[in-house]
Amino acid sequence: MKFARQIFISYAHLDNQPLSADQMGWVSLFHSTLQTLLSQRLGAPADIWRDDKLHGNDDFSDEILDQLAGTAVFVSILTPRYLKSDWCKKEIRSFCQRAEADNSLVVDNKARVIKVLKLPVEAGDALPPVLGRLLGYDFYEIDDEHVPHELDPAYGDKPRQAFLRKTNKLAWDLAAQLTELQRRPQVAENAANDPGPGPRPTVYLAECSRDRREARDAIASELACCGFTVLPDERLPDDEDDYLATVGRLLERCALSVHLVGSGYGRVPDGDRQQSVVVLQNELAAAHSRQHGLRRVIWLPAGVASPQPAQQAFIDALQTDAALQFGADLVSGDLETVKSAVHAALKPPEPAPPPPAPADGARVHLVCDAADRKAVVPLIKLLRARGLEVSLPAFVGDAAQVRETNRQLALDCDAILLYYGAGDEAWKFHQQNDLRKLLGSARERPLKANLTLLAAPPSDDKAVLQALADPDLLDGLERIDDTTLSPLLAALGAKEPT
Repeated sequence: MKFARQIFISYAHLDNQPLSADQMGWVSLFHSTLQTLLSQRLGAPADIWRDDKLHGNDDFSDEILDQLAGTAVFVSILTPRYLKSDWCKKEIRSFCQRAEADNSLVVDNKARVIKVLKLPVEAGDALPPVLGRLLGYDFYEIDDEHVPHELDPAYGDKPRQAFLRKTNKLAWDLAAQLTELQRRPQVAENAANDPGPGPRPTVYLAECSRDRREARDAIASELACCGFTVLPDERLPDDEDDYLATVGRLLERCALSVHLVGSGYGRVPDGDRQQSVVVLQNELAAAHSRQHGLRRVIWLPAGVASPQPAQQAFIDALQTDAALQFGADLVSGDLETVKSAVHAALKPPEPAPPPPAPADGARVHLVCDAADRKAVVPLIKLLRARGLEVSLPAFVGDAAQVRETNRQLALDCDAILLYYGAGDEAWKFHQQNDLRKLLGSARERPLKANLTLLAAPPSDDKAVLQALADPDLLDGLERIDDTTLSPLLAALGAKEPT
């Protein structure tokens, strides 16, 4: 797509008045900083236009209309004054109407309108509907007294650094969008002639509490720079039911979800559950991991705590509840550590090395908890004495590669034996659930047995299973010998011990 101009900045002139006579106005500083950063990211001077005239009662000028007609991306700096300015509202409505007329307001799921929030505002019906769906870029922070402050270098070094980080994030996003808009016809032509390897995976970067937003922005910027699509890319609903449905649809598009857990509880959608978006998204992502194999990364920095009882309860549960952690790498290091974990999870898994050929053609995959590795040694020796090959799960390494290795081991065996020892009931449930889904996959080797072996230590849950005596259950709580394993050995036609 061809445009005469790359960026149009729409703003209220009142918002560009400096706080003191020796300072640059906020909009001028924003324009200048964005100009430099965007030019560096594009590798060529960025073409950014804003009207620096004071309009008074002037008519909506032809010059403005001409600039809007040939603009690729419209950047609106929203403030209370902006919403009261008829001139500003004419600018954004005119741009959206023209873009909608040729079906180009949203291109490749990216709106050509950027919402910069200099101060928190509720636009309501004052602006085109597309603005309400956008996440926007918050150029303000709220202090301990709940008073918003612009990210303005005039307030000190910390706001200055935050201003630069936020402008840098916007510059990266704009560079990617402008590049795609310029390449779009060529990309479509190339895709028709050569589909290529396909796009990079999409990442769900979960909404977080205020104390993790800076880290979220950093991760989002890095992923965008590497060519990954990051969701959500629009504002999520405030209604709980709508929120759950929307997040569920977004997760279906993603190969990875990333959850940043901090001391804040996060916003609470309006609904019966009254749970924060942090809790709700983790729950939905865990369910998608169980059902569809969604990979996950959870960042829970070491020592994080919350003064809010609900958030502290979630932090405590997240460290102990296997259901909340399901499918996730729980990362406790710094921001660079979690970035590394995210990139590792996005690497395509390397093919698992083929298991060694069994001596007598029968192979048992022994599924156990990592804490049982020493306890299963006598069992492995017993099975090997009967001419059987035995494989154990992979426990250490890159999460995606470990998952793929274990999947391949389970598919390439003749029998699966779930060793129910150190693992608890939740562990057993998740293992059986994963195996059940896996066994629905195509197999080159028919599965001859799928059994669970009760092993020490005893527990109430194991006692119940012992009493039920299901046919696929082997009772090894007192001892594990040929008699205990006879159903497995018979199914595999194992030889007599030598």
